[in-house]
Amino acid sequence: MADGAAMHALIARLYPICRSITGDGVRQTLRILSELMPLEISEVPSGTKVLDWTVPREWNVREAFIANSRGERVVDLRDSSLHLVSYSVPVRARMTLAELRPHLHALPVRPDWIPYRTSYYEESWGFCLTQRRLDALEDGEYEVVIDSTLAPGHLTYGEIVLPGASDEEILISAHLCHPSLADDNLSGAVIAAFLAHHFSARKRRRTLRFLFAPGTIGAITWLERNRKRLDRIEAGLTLTCLGDGHPFTYKRSESGDAQVDRAAAHVLSASGLQHQLIEFFPYGYDERQYNSPGFRLPVGSLMRGRHGKFPEYHTSADDLSFVSPERLAESFEVLARLIGVLDGNSRYRNLAPEGEPQLGKRGLYRALGGRDIPDLQLAMLWVLNQSDGRRSLVDIAQRSGLPFGALRAAADLLLEHGLLAEAGEGA
Repeated sequence: MADGAAMHALIARLYPICRSITGDGVRQTLRILSELMPLEISEVPSGTKVLDWTVPREWNVREAFIANSRGERVVDLRDSSLHLVSYSVPVRARMTLAELRPHLHALPVRPDWIPYRTSYYEESWGFCLTQRRLDALEDGEYEVVIDSTLAPGHLTYGEIVLPGASDEEILISAHLCHPSLADDNLSGAVIAAFLAHHFSARKRRRTLRFLFAPGTIGAITWLERNRKRLDRIEAGLTLTCLGDGHPFTYKRSESGDAQVDRAAAHVLSASGLQHQLIEFFPYGYDERQYNSPGFRLPVGSLMRGRHGKFPEYHTSADDLSFVSPERLAESFEVLARLIGVLDGNSRYRNLAPEGEPQLGKRGLYRALGGRDIPDLQLAMLWVLNQSDGRRSLVDIAQRSGLPFGALRAAADLLLEHGLLAEAGEGA
């Protein structure tokens, strides 16, 4: 079983960092993730043209607070990185409460929660606070300080590439741009890092690429810089909201029937866990960038709580208590199985397709006896019957109801004994 406690501890360590789409918060987060698996870090200068976008100026903040006339800090970035609207421009001013109010954001329906707000692409500023704190503010003069910089710099992202026997790639993508939100942001990134560590010690048929990048602009930048190798991506997943208590939701790729869609449906069904499969829609996380018309990469998305569909979403209630070691471990296990299926999936041709080949004379029954794999003999018959060069092992798993691992083992045996060939190979 995956170490959910270790994943939760890493989330707790990353949670206080003030992250945004650029800046030192992203770099600090990537440095910490690199302790688990060494990341290749890319820095892309502000002003760089990336698809239809431009890499923005880099934003960093050292201090931000609102103090009342007695010098008491009624809102302070040191208490929560959610208190400051991300990308707020520098401010040093004194103003009345009436002047300050248009820059204050709260949630009247959740009076004890702090909302998460951003202002990436327009120059403005603001603070987020609980409705109770907002209601308690007294009339009078307030000191407002935002010690931030918005200047030419870089956008930063990190990658781990685990080479396989083939240069065909499976892409695992996690966004890395939110401040103190444990589920929406950190759960996906931390599970991705643990998955990279897990698969680094295993033999791989395909190359695994793990991408940790700021949402939207990070994926767009990566796509621009990797145009020449995008045709290698056979399947992909975006990971988010994987530590909460909701059932799993898998969002299909734009085609709806890509290899990753069939594999996810099979793995989730075989897991016995409550789940739902939903169709693609062009909103949510970076799957919408990968599935855009100019790329149409076969990338789905795995989550628990759905984007914008649970009350804690983009609020301070998405804290360390909202994610649990048990749910993190469960998500890891499902993803490890799913990536394993994607890595092991192939299409074959039966080289003795006219009738059922005689297995005994090839020593296959003796080979079966030495392997403790349930359903292996039946799996071998299914693989032989279905291997017409068009159906993959995932397709066979879905039709037969057999575990993918048994079908993979059966295919390996049949390959050893000259009864199968990779689809597209010689006679």
